[in-house]
Formats: sequence, C-alpha cells, structure tokens
Amino acid sequence: MAPTLTDIQISYLRELRRALHQTPEVSGEEQQTAKRIVTELKRAGADRIWTGLGGHGVAAEFAGTQDGPTVLIRCELDGLPIHEISEVPYRSQIAGKGHLCGHDGHMVMVLGVAMTLATRPYRGRVILLFQPAEETGAGAAAVINDPRWSKLRPDFAFSYHNVPGRPLGEIGLRTGPSNCASRGMKITIAGKTSHAAAPEDGHSPAQMMASLMQTLPLLGSGGAMDQDFALATLTHARLGEASFGIAPGDGELWVTLRSQTDHLMDQMASAAYTLVNSAQSQSNALTAKVTWHDVFLATVNDPSAVGIAAQCAANLGLSQHLMKGLMRWSEDFGRYGLDGVKSAMLFIGSGEDQPQLHSPNFDFPDALTPVGISLFSEVIQQILSTS
Repeated sequence: MAPTLTDIQISYLRELRRALHQTPEVSGEEQQTAKRIVTELKRAGADRIWTGLGGHGVAAEFAGTQDGPTVLIRCELDGLPIHEISEVPYRSQIAGKGHLCGHDGHMVMVLGVAMTLATRPYRGRVILLFQPAEETGAGAAAVINDPRWSKLRPDFAFSYHNVPGRPLGEIGLRTGPSNCASRGMKITIAGKTSHAAAPEDGHSPAQMMASLMQTLPLLGSGGAMDQDFALATLTHARLGEASFGIAPGDGELWVTLRSQTDHLMDQMASAAYTLVNSAQSQSNALTAKVTWHDVFLATVNDPSAVGIAAQCAANLGLSQHLMKGLMRWSEDFGRYGLDGVKSAMLFIGSGEDQPQLHSPNFDFPDALTPVGISLFSEVIQQILSTS
C-alpha cells in the first residue's frame, strides 16, 4: 500500500485549499497561484521544479533510485470569470472570479501526493504537473509545446475531475472516449449602418444572423451519448449598438460545437463553414469572418491505464462506477494521451446534492482530498514498485 498522510497534514491541506479558493486567478493569469504551489513543492522536498511551463505552469520531479517509467499526475491552476455567491467564510475575495470548478481541490490533492513522495518510488520517477489555462483549452497544448516538455514527457498520465451528482468519493472509470471534443466558433459579420428611419440605405446583418441562429443548432441537438453525439449551442449574439436611432451595421454570433470524437468535430466545423458561406451569399454587401476559440480535443482513456486505476481503487476499497457514457463537458487533458502516452482521466463523485460545475455557489468538498490522494498514490505505487 502507498504511504498515507497524517490528520495534521490533511488539516493543513484543507486550510491551503480554502486559501487558494479565496484568491482565484483565471486562465493565463495564474502567477500568484503558481508561486504558492512552488513554495509547497519545495516544502515537500521535490528533486527538481520547473516553472513558467506553457505560461504559469509548474512541474515537480520526485525520482526513484532505479530506472523505470515516468508517471505524470496532472491538475489545473485556473479559476473562472464567475462571481461567487456562496456564504462560506473562505469565499472568493476577487470580484468576478471564483474557483467554481474545483481546481483548488484538485491542486491540494496533487500537493498531498507530493507529501506522500517523501518516501520515493523504488524506480522511475513521478512528475506532478500543475497546468495553466485548462478552462480555455489552451494550457495543455502550451505545456506540450514548451521546449522543456521533452524532459517531462511521461509513459503514464493520470488526472481527476470531480463530478457533482455522483456519490461522494465514488471513482468513475471509463475506457475510450471520456470527455467530448469542443470548440467555440465566433462569427463576425460586417455591413453598413444607416439611420433607423432609412434602414434601406445600410446593410444590416440581422437577416443573416437570424438565419444562422436557426440553422447552426441543427448541426447537433445532443441526444444519446454515443459515437454520433453532436451538440451545437448558441452562447452569445450581438447585433449593432444599443440604440433606437441606428440601423445595425455589424454583429456577432458565438456557437459552441461539441462531439464525442475529433473526426465528427471536424465534420461539424466544415458544415458550419458551409452554413456561414451560404448565408453570406444571400447578400454580397455583407462580409463574414469565422474564428475558433477554446479548442478542446476529445479525451480518450487508455484501457491499461484505466485498468491500473480500477485495481488500485479496489485495493483501497473505494466505490467504483463504470461509466456507460462520456462526459459532455470538455477537458484539455486529452492532449497528454497523444503520442503513445497511456493516459486516463478519472472522475471522483463530489456529492449527489452538489451544485453543478461552474455554478456560482459551487465549492469543492474537502472530504474528497484524502480519497484523491490515496488513489493517486496507490497508482504510483503499483506502477513504480519493485513487483
């Protein structure tokens, strides 16, 4: 069995999690959070620490005494641009920002793993990665594109996400696709304003926008979580300026495309382009530009990595849930599973009555911290032990 932490250490992590909860930093701005993580990793005795990975990312190495595989454990640094409305005494002190997805909890679980690594693995090494900018889908790609990634590249990679609506501490496991691919499509339309009394002298994008608002959602309506799952969601629309005297001359539509596979996502994106071009052709006076944002690849779990996690959960007597469907929401962890890395995104129930992720009153349950530490530590022990 892997090393365990004392009650004093768990209490310390609880207070640390609450301190992080009070000072959230959104994607790309995680500088102070990263500094605190570095302090804690030094206290835990990391053999080597890398900073500034892909932005503000931090990684720490804990090396065994013999050659062997590299196991990477990854968590996220960033909060969300959402105002927290909870009544907890440690609620966010930063206006308009909150740790409302549980990344504060994910961080302390991985820091707890660092504490257990005071007893080094027999062989190989452990890399603990605190990744920036997960919420925008940019962080994992930036870390992998960092020239130093070659020194960190693992043989196995694991991560958690907490799941509201599932029993507290239950471990969710799924082989194959576990999180949807998604990308944000921003359509910017330019025409010409006119006086509202003479709209015929301008070129309004209103009709084009109205058409697209009807046709784009037809690219995917959700439904069963199978290989054909596709969903197109209108998330934002803007037409002209807020004025009664001006006929609009520009507009924007934001749409999120979501699918189970990257291949289907490519098909949806191509079909979306076709719809925009078709709508634009109805008026030569309008121009439309498409840009892509928050691009997430599908996360696909390796069977052997999931099998290791399942055996470790059984060793610890943890309740398991073999998931029939994948998560609708996206995770950029899927990028670590490319290029032959055996990776698994694991899920941990955060309570059946827990508010949904990204809700303004979400708060990560501190009771999950020792559960998460124990499973990650057991995974490391199983892969890097002498047997």
